[in-house]
Amino acid sequence: MPSYLIQFAQAHDEFRLPELHSLMKLENITMEYDSTTYDKMSPFLIVTLANDEDAYKLVQRAILIKGIYELWAAGETYEEVHEKLKANSEKWPAYSNCSFKFTVDAFGGTRSLQEQIEIIETFSFLGFEGPIDLKNPKAHFRIIEDYGLDPSRLTPPTKPYTIYMGRQIGLGKRELIDVYNLKKRKFIGNTSMDAELSLVMANQALATKGKLVYDPFVGTGSFLVTCAHFGALTMGSDIDGRQIRGKGKTSIRSNVEQYALYDRVLDTAIFDICHNPWRPVTFFDAIVTDPPYGVRAGAKRLGRKNGPDPERGLTMIDGVPNHLREDYYPPTVPYEMSEVLQDLLEFAARFLNPGGRLVYWLPTVAEEYSISDVPQHPCMELIANSEQPFGTWSRRLITMEKVREYVPLNTRVETESNNAPEVNLGHSNFREKYFTLGGPKKGAKQEN
Repeated sequence: MPSYLIQFAQAHDEFRLPELHSLMKLENITMEYDSTTYDKMSPFLIVTLANDEDAYKLVQRAILIKGIYELWAAGETYEEVHEKLKANSEKWPAYSNCSFKFTVDAFGGTRSLQEQIEIIETFSFLGFEGPIDLKNPKAHFRIIEDYGLDPSRLTPPTKPYTIYMGRQIGLGKRELIDVYNLKKRKFIGNTSMDAELSLVMANQALATKGKLVYDPFVGTGSFLVTCAHFGALTMGSDIDGRQIRGKGKTSIRSNVEQYALYDRVLDTAIFDICHNPWRPVTFFDAIVTDPPYGVRAGAKRLGRKNGPDPERGLTMIDGVPNHLREDYYPPTVPYEMSEVLQDLLEFAARFLNPGGRLVYWLPTVAEEYSISDVPQHPCMELIANSEQPFGTWSRRLITMEKVREYVPLNTRVETESNNAPEVNLGHSNFREKYFTLGGPKKGAKQEN
């Protein structure tokens, strides 16, 4: 199979491969690469794919990939690159008479315009006779110099470590980050997820046309918008209807209108995930959410502090049952983070279709985190675990896939893991730990 060069964006390095693997599954593409050659400090990865069509499919909706190129040659010097090109000249004839363009890029270094022209001229032996078209060429060739990325060095190296030469196949969709930028959105809240990570989550959830995606902690509806962009039908719910209803003339519906997603964002509802109205059947293809961490205010669920009181009966006010009054607000009790996640996994196992994905954020205290902190469920398999650090605490994007048919709790067969002793999870009592550690560090966004 031919070789291709993937150039990642130099951002969210832990999220790059999980998104790439999700896109492979979404597009049913077979791709191979040497995992030992992947370096989070480098944006480059050489892979093998069946053809250009698969390469294009792989990046056509990627957020953390800048571009993919059919790799013609790579080496430490231009002499080596030229020799490899001359030794594999069978690719040349297909582009000898078509319009073309050459571009020189330097990662970790710089090249003046004159230097770029001189570099391009060294490839004149390719003998391309077609017209040069800088706007819309049929073939776009890229020469990429990799000078590496070492924050400790004071001056960049004078020579690149590696030089790549290839034909551009396709670019990622990083422009969507600007399209869905929160600063341009009509309705946002304090916990609205930024556009880049929302789009990455939509990709990891395999959101696409014909799928139904649900957010049980919908807030201001960030995930409804980004998942709907990729064609999925979306819906959400929340125990607190104030964010759903919005403020003044803006609400989730304002964003639906702004991005013309009327036929994809179905609706929102107000209820507690622990007391949901869904029929006991599987029908969601993905659940994408940011559970309440309880940082700004302790997370809540429906209930009474002392439990139900069967002798109390209905409370009547002016002859109207209290729960039927317009200003009625149901009683709630604290909802600890570990309980939120246990209920979320149980909900996902119950309502996801086979192969459906759960994509959610897990907050952890950096010093206390271990892999055992990630909640498990016998019906769900861990697919990806990517960290976004904020100093003393971090949040992890967890992607899980439903791999077994749901079994109710009361009939579930006990396993060795079910009988294992309880462990002190890094996200237990997260709100208290968060403020004990000093809250958000400078530059970190306070969540939930």
